[in-house]
Parts: sequence; structure tokens; C-alpha cells
Amino acid sequence: MAAQFYFSRDTKVYLTPAGSTAVAWEIPVLDGFSFSQATNTSEITLAEASSGTNKSRRSRQMFTDSYAPAEWSFSTYMRPFGAVPAGSDTSLWEPSGSISGNPQHAVEEALWAFFVGASTFTIGNGSTASAWNDGITNSDSTMVVDWTASELSTLTEFDLYFELGGATSGNDVCYKIANCAVNEASIDFDIDGIATIAWSGFGKLISESGAATPSFTAEITEGTTTTSNFIRNRLTNLGITAADTTTFPGAGSGVYNLVLTGGNITISNNLTYLTPETLGIVNQPLGNVTGTRTISGNFTCYLDHTAGASADLFEDLIEATSVVTNSFDLTFGIGGASSVTPSVQIELPKCHFEVPAHSMDDIISLETNFHALPASLDPGTGADNYEIKVTYKGADLS
Repeated sequence: MAAQFYFSRDTKVYLTPAGSTAVAWEIPVLDGFSFSQATNTSEITLAEASSGTNKSRRSRQMFTDSYAPAEWSFSTYMRPFGAVPAGSDTSLWEPSGSISGNPQHAVEEALWAFFVGASTFTIGNGSTASAWNDGITNSDSTMVVDWTASELSTLTEFDLYFELGGATSGNDVCYKIANCAVNEASIDFDIDGIATIAWSGFGKLISESGAATPSFTAEITEGTTTTSNFIRNRLTNLGITAADTTTFPGAGSGVYNLVLTGGNITISNNLTYLTPETLGIVNQPLGNVTGTRTISGNFTCYLDHTAGASADLFEDLIEATSVVTNSFDLTFGIGGASSVTPSVQIELPKCHFEVPAHSMDDIISLETNFHALPASLDPGTGADNYEIKVTYKGADLS
């Protein structure tokens, strides 16, 4: 029998609620995805002096104590679109043809939902549109991701399926990572690239689910084959407005006008997985526990001495010696302004800036690190009280 090889380019990734195959989302991933699981071991050694015959036992024994949490990572494009309602088509976000309009969705929407604390997804029926119970709001104009449901001690978990050899039907191998949670999402602004999110997280256990992907009752693939929902980073703009317009006047009213050359936003749940330490068995991780939510990033731009540009921002920050915590409202328009389709608006209403660092390249530039903060230590239920809000806007699919 000839050897069967598997190419990473043929891999398909699916996401389902933990322990359920009622609904699945296909997640198109980029090259460079990975998943693995390590073991935690202990060692017993002998250490004794020499016997009368110059003999000294130097053996050792190894024991597997537990499995470390499974680790996974992959990147996806940011791909918003207006869904097409159609009756009884389970590959669509809106399988009910009775609703009006085109609710906004994104190919990677399920990852955002579990990342921000959503726990259930209800498929549309009759005149009711599909909806998450929290964290995601789908309207005819936008899809909004907010963090109002993220104040949790543990996040709702999901299962990931990696189907290797997805293009060679009948010979594929599928690995399942059970009870996953998203730990981090990182958005890079490569001005010559396409808007991308790098996702990473943990899971409980990797297992081979069989020779093929399980059968899903509803397998949502809408938006994965169209090319009209990719976002070009070169069209991205940045809006900066200071809360203290006296210390940070900018070009007027606290507004600074910067043109990006690059940047990054990283959102982290700082998860840990708890694992028992019972003797005599191989222990497995129990589940996730959230840590402090951190949202930080940076942006780069050329050094510009026009009014309210990067040189003024550096000067105002370095001279603000009496300001312990500064506050700037940042809005990244990925792909352009909020009226543009497709685009994604990332709003960070309260950011603390560090003093920018100069980079002495051919054209001198500045890199500014920032930290997004909530309105208070207890932000409550208002979406605008949290560190970040993400708004997708895409063109309607035909």
C-alpha cells in the first residue's frame, strides 16, 4: 500500500460549541497554523556513594504526571459581509428566508463570540434572525463586537477540528481539540497586506476523531468563497483625540493627525488551565480560568513637524511631567472610514500613551506604545465603558 502524505495547504478547520455537532463554522486559515500538546513529567534518580567495589548505581525513572493544555494558533482574514437570507440552506448564517434585510456577519465571527464571553448561538427560524446571546450584535448595517459579557471567571468553551487532507476525500485524518478557549487575538497593520487576525488559545485534549470530519447538522460556510470581503490595510486611517485638550492641544481640540506606517493591537484574556495532581494516573486539564484582561498595542508613523502631527505628539507627551495617566481616544479605521465597505472600526476610547520612541531609519519615524483602559475598574454593562469595541461593515452578498 502506497504511503499517504498530507499537505498543510489542504487543511480545513471547523469550530463547534463544546460537545455538540448541531452547528459548525468553517474557519479558513492561513499558512502557519499549529496545534500541539505536551506532557508534564517527573524524574526519580539514584544518588549514592561508591560501594566497596567501586560500584555506584546511577539509574533513573520517568513518570508522566499530566498532560499540559493543548495549544493552538492560526491566522484568519477579517471578512465582513451582509448575509443572504434563504430558506432551509444550512450553509448560511441566516437559513430562514422570512427575515428582512441582510444582517451583517463575519467569516471569523464565531471566534470573536467565544473570545468575548458569548455562550449560545441560536440559528434563525421563521422571521427571527440568527443571534448570539451576548457579545455580538448583528444588524443590517453593522456587526458589533463588545466586551460587556467578558467579565467572567471562565469562558464558554468550544471544539476545534483540523481536517488534514481536506481536498483528498476519503483519505483525510481529523484531529479534534476539545474544550478550547481563545486566549489572544492580535491584529497587525501591515500596510502592504490584507487585514489579518492572529488567534491563539488552549484546549483540554487532542484526539483523532476518526477518518473524516464528523457530520454537522448545520455547517456554516457563507462568505468563505467570495473575494469582495477582504480588507486592504493600506486604506487604514487613525483618529486620535486627547481628553485633556490643554496639555495635549494637537492641531486644535486635542486632535492629532497621524498617517500610519504600521501598528498592532493585541487583546489577551491571560487564560490558565487548571490541572489536578493526583498520584498514580495521568491527569488532564480541567478547564480555563481567566486572568486580567489586557489590551495594548503600538502604531508607527513618520516624524512630521506640521501642526498636530507626530512631532507635536512627542513634544506634548515628553513635557507632560505632571500628568500621571494620560487619556486619548483612538479609532483605527481598518480599510477606511465607517461608511466604507468592507471595513472594520476599532474604537479604544481611553488609551494611556507611552512616550514615543524614535527609529533612525532612512526616513526617521516614531513608534508609540499604548494601553487601552476601561472607564473604571468596574465598567458595568455599558459597551462604551470597556477598553475596546469592534465594528464590522461589509457589502451584501448576492
